[in-house]
Amino acid sequence: MSGEETPTQQQQPEQEKQPDEPPPSAPEAPQESGASPAAAAEEEKPLPCRALVLTGYGGYDKIKLQVKTLSPPQLKPGEVLLRVKACGLNFAELLGKQGLYELLPAPPVTLGMEGCGVIEACGEDVKDRKVGDRVIALDRSGMWQEVVVVPANRTFPMPEEMSFEEGAALPINYLTAYMMLFEMANLRPGKSVLIHMAAGGVGIAVTQLCKTVPDVTVFGTASASKHETISQGGVTHPIDYRTKDYVEEIRKISPKGVNIVLDPLGGSDTQKGFNLLKPLGQLIVFGAANCVTGQKKNLLAMAKTWYNQLSLSTMKLMQANKAVCGFHLGYIQDEELFGSSMMKLLELYKQGKIKPRIDSCYHFEEVAEAMKRMHERQNIGKVILLPEAKKEEEKPKSNPEPVENVEKNEDAPAQQKEEVTEEVKAEEN
Repeated sequence: MSGEETPTQQQQPEQEKQPDEPPPSAPEAPQESGASPAAAAEEEKPLPCRALVLTGYGGYDKIKLQVKTLSPPQLKPGEVLLRVKACGLNFAELLGKQGLYELLPAPPVTLGMEGCGVIEACGEDVKDRKVGDRVIALDRSGMWQEVVVVPANRTFPMPEEMSFEEGAALPINYLTAYMMLFEMANLRPGKSVLIHMAAGGVGIAVTQLCKTVPDVTVFGTASASKHETISQGGVTHPIDYRTKDYVEEIRKISPKGVNIVLDPLGGSDTQKGFNLLKPLGQLIVFGAANCVTGQKKNLLAMAKTWYNQLSLSTMKLMQANKAVCGFHLGYIQDEELFGSSMMKLLELYKQGKIKPRIDSCYHFEEVAEAMKRMHERQNIGKVILLPEAKKEEEKPKSNPEPVENVEKNEDAPAQQKEEVTEEVKAEEN
């Protein structure tokens, strides 16, 4: 599998005031109807808010930890104010940092598409959420900050037994996996699935969801150090893509190929995936990880991926009896589909059939380390960011096993009055 080049030396976000680079909009704290004068006065106080802001395209140093002062917000109907406790890191943020994620607004912009926390205020017409509810939240960007305004219909109540870290790890990875497997591929008993980067967030979600269907065979590519972990998680046949040709290895086990290929890589791997399909099989492309080989945009890697992309005619598809699909969570606008899929996933969590695997947790000050870990494919499972300030003696929490990964995905929060009061320097190695 290509696209695994180690990025250049990590650069830590620097301390720097940039009045000419105002951060993106962030929320304000609303006043609930019927509140006492004392409570209202309290709510009128400006809110400090730590946020991770992309100030320009490039390396890790372009992500700045800023402390904003937010004026009290006026929530629109259907909005809630969320105190964020944990956020998810996705491959889309690595792409966005390089200017390769088309759905991300231009810098300066607060990153982050998923998180969870506690509702602090509700706008008008919000009937099924209340102050104090623990919820998972989704938005196209803006989740990597302590306080955020989100549409209530993009929040989902958390099961009591679910931790904030698990809540932040669930939405993007599991929605991607669920919609590809069940909405697109119509996974049924007895089928076989190939998932690349099986130790990553989407890879683990795919594997767990495949286990909810009887007699499904899962082929998963990952470095050898991760095989024991992904085998325990449900991968039937782990394949070390670094030392072996995964196409040959799959053909040895299943000469006719597989029914479903989930491809986050792009380029020549898409062609290989198509060739591996059995008749009536489906190839679902949901990423182009082969484009990203270093901290900054690599035009050569992008050109190579584009040059090697799969090119087909409808006649060839007819003759091959195969299907090619594309999936991008960020372009799905169907709120009912989001809601029904999340409800099914949360029910599977309650039943113990799925459980997000947390690879490591980093505070906002350590965002460069978190992104580097994912970029170098070191993680097994989800990398989580914590908005709360890091204590002096605290170190990143991560699983002790050897570690590697990648992936993809959503409208920025409402505009608010805010002032950047300070930029915080990330911890140096």
